[in-house]
Amino acid sequence: MTKLRVGCLQLNLEKSENFELVREKVLSFKGDACDLIVLSELCVGGPGSENSQHYLGAYEERLSVLAKELDVWLIPGTFYEKIGEQIFNIAPVFNPDGEIVQKCKKNFPWLPYEKGVALSNEECVINIDETTKIGVHICYDLWFPETSRALALNGAEVIINPTLTPTKDRDIEKVMVQATAAQQQLFYVDINGAGEQGCGKSIVCNPDGEIMHESNGDEDRFVIELDLKHVRDTRKNGIYGLGQPLKSFRDHPDFNKMYEKKDNQFLESLGPLAKTKDKNED
Repeated sequence: MTKLRVGCLQLNLEKSENFELVREKVLSFKGDACDLIVLSELCVGGPGSENSQHYLGAYEERLSVLAKELDVWLIPGTFYEKIGEQIFNIAPVFNPDGEIVQKCKKNFPWLPYEKGVALSNEECVINIDETTKIGVHICYDLWFPETSRALALNGAEVIINPTLTPTKDRDIEKVMVQATAAQQQLFYVDINGAGEQGCGKSIVCNPDGEIMHESNGDEDRFVIELDLKHVRDTRKNGIYGLGQPLKSFRDHPDFNKMYEKKDNQFLESLGPLAKTKDKNED
């Protein structure tokens, strides 16, 4: 895959019981040739880990039908799910056959406010075809650059971040998205809720940290095409032909050891850390 078409939904949401709205808006992408559709954190059931009637299991079958009907990858925001004795905030990833291929756990619940939700130490990277990987983390995970670094070191070319931010620090998060996209040399898609579940301001940035799309505080439905060749070229040749942070991190003898889980084959495929040949040089 060289281009990824992403359908993004920043919806005006009630605090809970939004499934029919979500279904209607997801189906509106019929005919848009999307590869992936993304929604905001907890958009269907709303916040509150104690509300078991809104756990993933209550919606899983209906979401599967949606993904299969549209023949797309679907990340329908996040849901709480109880695993053993712990409750996690999970982003399910449905493939075009309607199967959940991964349940991505939020690493850092928004403590002390997101009560009763367990921490996770798992990174979530999904192969959506033979050559393309996307990474998923959730809302507050953005504030911890270690989570984005882990996704990049495992080959993610796009990070999807379903978000629920209703607070004034949303403008800080937008700056973080730009910085993360440049630091990890990838596309970053951050979709927030609106209405009673967020202040909007969803943002998409490219591997140079440039803003490709920025929503206001109202409902926003948009399709954005991500040129994955941009990621691959930037990682091999540097941002604007200059800085090569991913290769520099790979080659650092000490910092590289901080991450045991990484795709060494992918990292080596980026080539040597060397000056990019000037266009005026023969």
